[in-house]
Amino acid sequence: MGGTGKATNPEQLFGAAYSACFGGAVEYNAQQKKIKTGDITVKSRVSLGRFDAGEGEGFGIKVDLDVTLPEMEQAAAEELVAWAHRTCPYSNATRGNVEVNITTHGKQ
Repeated sequence: MGGTGKATNPEQLFGAAYSACFGGAVEYNAQQKKIKTGDITVKSRVSLGRFDAGEGEGFGIKVDLDVTLPEMEQAAAEELVAWAHRTCPYSNATRGNVEVNITTHGKQ
């Protein structure tokens, strides 16, 4: 958007906070269901872009989350991540307002 790129920008801060919160939601749901996940990794990428909301031009936010649960089978990992997406406060705050794409990785 602007600036020299030598400092942390708001998108990086938002991405870090969303990743931490989402990881906590995955961990919480796994504990509730007594599921072993291994070390949970959540990486985020936050992008800004132009959009037309019908009321003039503006900017929108897109978030890509990449979640790794190394001790879970793929289908079970996807189910747990979907549950976390329903319970994560950041997911709930952005739902219907921010495009969020989630990629899940289970056992390799």
